[in-house]
Amino acid sequence: MALVTTKEMFKKAYDGGYAIGAFNVNNMEIIQGITEAAMEEKAPLILQVSSGARKYAKHVYLMKLIEAAIADTGLPIAVHLDHGDDFEICKSCIDGGFTSVMIDGSKHSFEDNIKLTKQVVDYAHAKGVTVEGELGKLAGIEDDVNVSAEDAQYTNPSEVEEFVEKTGVDSLAIAIGTSHGAFKFKPGQNPHLRFDILEEIEKRLPNFPIVLHGASSVIPEFVAKVNQYGGKMPDAIGIPEEMLRQAAKSSVCKINIDSDLRLAMTASVREHFAVHPDHFDPRQYLTPARAAIKEMVKRKLVNVLGCNGKA
Repeated sequence: MALVTTKEMFKKAYDGGYAIGAFNVNNMEIIQGITEAAMEEKAPLILQVSSGARKYAKHVYLMKLIEAAIADTGLPIAVHLDHGDDFEICKSCIDGGFTSVMIDGSKHSFEDNIKLTKQVVDYAHAKGVTVEGELGKLAGIEDDVNVSAEDAQYTNPSEVEEFVEKTGVDSLAIAIGTSHGAFKFKPGQNPHLRFDILEEIEKRLPNFPIVLHGASSVIPEFVAKVNQYGGKMPDAIGIPEEMLRQAAKSSVCKINIDSDLRLAMTASVREHFAVHPDHFDPRQYLTPARAAIKEMVKRKLVNVLGCNGKA
């Protein structure tokens, strides 16, 4: 099995009423945990790389690790650039073997977003690579993305047809209530997704793949474990998993998950050192960390995405 684009993945997901998990990767253990979970659940997969991850691990190392994962699992895997903010980083990823890129022009005016996105689409499509665009702004902080609550904006359904027609994007990320990062909502708040906006977008873009960013649920047991073993994370909650599952049954074909990966790994490492303070071999604490990621991803594939058995 070679790397694949998201085009056929999304068509099957749309028709089948499920979503593909797009999991952010930074190192070998994260990639192994994600792909082992997907192999056991027979699920298609998107491994996505942020600009921060490329700086941390280097493009070539991540690509070789992903190639190894494909050889090991035989899964259909797409490699996606998460939140590319200019043409040059998208071009670099396309030329470097990515099969999908996101150009995030949401910080620009509507007109400039269209112009930038179309530039990326024209280059990508000539190379057989798919492109995700974005309308609307999610609040929160994750890697190089930093949007205050005051600057966050829901996607305007009246703009989506013009944007897709003029840019030629293959999928569209929208803002309907999710948020980047682990600190999404405080206990007592009522996080929810604007399904009314999603439904209006579906009417205007029939049979078109929609993407949700910032869709980690901030699993409470991970937060509790981090704090139990010396962490100082404030209590926080994410979008309930049942809401995300409802979205996955609609036109939402890709759901991004990053913070839950970080929490699962960090909780495991903190627990390991609390129980085994004399350990210093990375294999001793990264082995259970990899297993924690694997179990968390399996939970998402079955309970949230519904893509188990769809590879």
